Amino acid sequence: MVRRILRFFVVVACLSASTGTALAQEAKANTPNIVLAIADDWGWPHAGALGDKAVKTPTLDRLAETGVLFEQAFVSSPSCTPSRGALLTGQHFWRLGEACNLWCQWPERRFAEFPKLLSDAGYHVGSYRKIWGPGRGNPEGKKYKSVEEFFAARPTGKPFCLLFGSSDPHRPYQAGSGKAAGIKLDEIKLFPHFPDAAEVRSDVADYYFEVQRFDREVGELLKLLEQKGELENTLVVMTGDHGMPFPRCKANVYDCGSRVPLAVRWGKKIKGGRRVTDLVSLTDLAPTFLEAAGVSVPGEMTGHSLVPVLLSEKSGRVDAKRDWVLVGRERHTQAQEAPSGGGYPVRAIRTDDLLYVRNFLPDRWPAGTPDYEKAFFKNAWLADCDNGPTKRYLWSHRDDPQVKSLYDLCFAKRPAEELYDLKKDPHQLHNVAADSSYDGARKELSERLMAQLKQTGDPRLTGDAEAIDKYPYFGGAPQWNRDD
Repeated sequence: MVRRILRFFVVVACLSASTGTALAQEAKANTPNIVLAIADDWGWPHAGALGDKAVKTPTLDRLAETGVLFEQAFVSSPSCTPSRGALLTGQHFWRLGEACNLWCQWPERRFAEFPKLLSDAGYHVGSYRKIWGPGRGNPEGKKYKSVEEFFAARPTGKPFCLLFGSSDPHRPYQAGSGKAAGIKLDEIKLFPHFPDAAEVRSDVADYYFEVQRFDREVGELLKLLEQKGELENTLVVMTGDHGMPFPRCKANVYDCGSRVPLAVRWGKKIKGGRRVTDLVSLTDLAPTFLEAAGVSVPGEMTGHSLVPVLLSEKSGRVDAKRDWVLVGRERHTQAQEAPSGGGYPVRAIRTDDLLYVRNFLPDRWPAGTPDYEKAFFKNAWLADCDNGPTKRYLWSHRDDPQVKSLYDLCFAKRPAEELYDLKKDPHQLHNVAADSSYDGARKELSERLMAQLKQTGDPRLTGDAEAIDKYPYFGGAPQWNRDD
């Protein structure tokens, strides 16, 4: 009798052990790999899936067909360093101390960056090429010289998180590369604040050439994942850090500066071919990755996980609460006149129908001083706008009657408040903040924006704003070229 009882307990123990092992294996199999592919200066709407017929992006289009395309995705700040810092921490850029600026020093472990949290949870984490920066520090984890090196270092069976970066389509460009690659200049749909000139069209085509190169590289990465049998269990995100490096785009809170392509694929886990119109922020990616990996999301993150939206089978507006998003910027380069060297502080709230912008120091130049002889950096010239043919064209034709209004849109000083009716003015060219018929909307959005900034500890509302201009800056600035 005793032997039977002992045998019974041995069998139960063995069954329990095997069941536990099976559950552990199942849990491990359901732990997704994560790939974030992020371009440098790739903005909306420059992808085939977003309606741009001049640029070819088969990889982004494939992700949209087999996953979810977010049609209204925005960065926290349209400047590389703060945008990427906000993505890594899942927080508004203004909460990141000195990391709210370009070319900064990353604060010493003051934040919960998702790469570290995933590493602590057992993920093999690494980055390839540009993820965070430019700046000093390393919030993105171990850097690898190649994708092959990253996978060679991965322990067998361990889930991985690969941060796949690129310098495309950041300037400088090889002049004429777009046209030589077969991009048809007459098919390019220019933003209406660009002059329609051959030089400008060719400049945009050169940008498209590098967009296509980034798209091709991400396609090669997906092919590698497929060959390794990892693609179907990998959460793939493809996006950019802000808009194109052109006037009134990069370093501006208008859609052409702050809105980006965003496509997400997660094998059979999510229903593909869906277009979602929720207004989302790239700060939502950190909590998304953590929730997908089964890791607790820190309460300090202001972003909200997109997992419920991804798992939904709906298109259009999935989450009714996602009907607004916040964007802003502080110092991009030290572009103001000496001795300031400060930035151009802006905050904005974007809804489906309206964009409200608050320029905190409207006496400063939004793209930096045009007077290169008075610039903080010797010979710096409109330093918050990358040099290139489009910038040069606007400058050299700034007194032409047909160009002057476009030049002013890009480089002239702006009022303290801006308001744009997106139904009538989708490209945000006509400021209606002073129009009395919009008084109610302007006041409501202003109050909502200020309440959110106060709630999230924005230095512009808490009295700590002076420190922002004083944080160290380790970069340079676009210089005046006498040929310009």
